[in-house]
Amino acid sequence: MNKTSIPSIDSIDRQWFLVDAENQTLGRLATEVASVLRGKNKPTFTPHLDTGDFVVVVNAEKIKVSGNKATQKLYRRHSGRPGGMKVETFQRLQDRLPERIVEKAIKGMLPHNALGRQLFRKLKVYSGPEHPHTAQSPQTLQLNPAATAQ
Repeated sequence: MNKTSIPSIDSIDRQWFLVDAENQTLGRLATEVASVLRGKNKPTFTPHLDTGDFVVVVNAEKIKVSGNKATQKLYRRHSGRPGGMKVETFQRLQDRLPERIVEKAIKGMLPHNALGRQLFRKLKVYSGPEHPHTAQSPQTLQLNPAATAQ
């Protein structure tokens, strides 16, 4: 009879990965990053524990979307006040805050509970090629060939 082993919090080793978002498709990049944040790429994956790694995404302003999404995809936010709905297109948000597009896509692919919030804190997104995490010496994360834009 096989027993399922649950890794202790101390035995989980967290690595840092670097992802270059230049010319990547938004959804395909987000699924790969969410999988690494959750730890699904490790043999010690446990659904109710944070076994994932840290991910640094650079060049968020150079992310691509397919079709007419650049003009038709809408991002909504609400201030909580009556009439406080703000609606913005992909292009306008990419000009203003390109990091938010990548963050929102990845956050939507994480669990919608306390574990998801904990996982989301391990994601670092930057609009340019520079990031302040060189001391962690992040490894370059190779995305699946199907995930790269043609």
